[in-house]
Amino acid sequence: MGLITKTDANPFFVKMKEGALRRAVALGVELRTFAGLYDGDSESQVQAIETLLAEGAQGILITPSDPAALDGPVGRARQAGVLVIALDTPFDPPNAVDATFATDNFRAGELVGMWSRARMGAAATEARIVTLDLSSVQVTVDVLRNQGFLEGFGIDIGNPRRMYDEDDPRIVGSGATMGTEAGGRSAMERLMREHPSINLVYAINEPAAGAYAALRALGVADNVLIVTIDGSCSGVSSVAAGEFGATVMQYPLRMATLGVEAVVEFFETGRRPTNTPGLDFHDTGTALVTDVPAPGGPSIGTGRGLRDCWG
Repeated sequence: MGLITKTDANPFFVKMKEGALRRAVALGVELRTFAGLYDGDSESQVQAIETLLAEGAQGILITPSDPAALDGPVGRARQAGVLVIALDTPFDPPNAVDATFATDNFRAGELVGMWSRARMGAAATEARIVTLDLSSVQVTVDVLRNQGFLEGFGIDIGNPRRMYDEDDPRIVGSGATMGTEAGGRSAMERLMREHPSINLVYAINEPAAGAYAALRALGVADNVLIVTIDGSCSGVSSVAAGEFGATVMQYPLRMATLGVEAVVEFFETGRRPTNTPGLDFHDTGTALVTDVPAPGGPSIGTGRGLRDCWG
């Protein structure tokens, strides 16, 4: 079987690979791993699918950089009898693969949006928000998290195929970060030059929330609330240190373990996880992590977060 992640540069996918390899060894199956050179490198993912097909793989786990660009290769793999499972990032439509094991990304965004609104209180009506997104290509995980955050904050997302209603005066800008620290910093520097009144930053993931370094260098970190999604141990530590107001924990080890187990069951029995509409998405869980609980939404503190991070 094969595991194809977006990149080895993001610790989330490194942890996912660790979990998949560990479970594959425990179950006595061969797992080959591949990754794009960067988040958005669909070409490397297509090549990995073709390699696995040529080598007779019976299952493929994939975190698609651009699901639309992978429809053809994934379709060929399934026609060849290979079980294909998406991890972390859904395809559109979801039944382009046999099943998805992932965070409910809309819910993750919604949780941190609701918390941000409650944390800001009356000032939420005058929020000046920027979103640090993944890329200019609207990947499903990016859109879902972004829309969930804005809806949780109380902003009409408008057209469901778009990130958000750009006419809302509270949204002053956005930037593509490629989900990296360098991307988050450069986008934040540009956005602060253009919109010095920013007081709320939503980041697609914790590396992009490295924008905090840019705010600190500008001397405005205490004036801007940063919220994000990932739940890594280092991200939870950033919440504890007050750099982030909150993060939403995901469980990449759980995604990887369940994915490997589903492929092994397919090897042994021929049963697929499910291809029933509405039942092909397996939610691997979320938890809002903050040391400043807000009314209206469940959360855990950073002490528990550090015990549970990326389990």
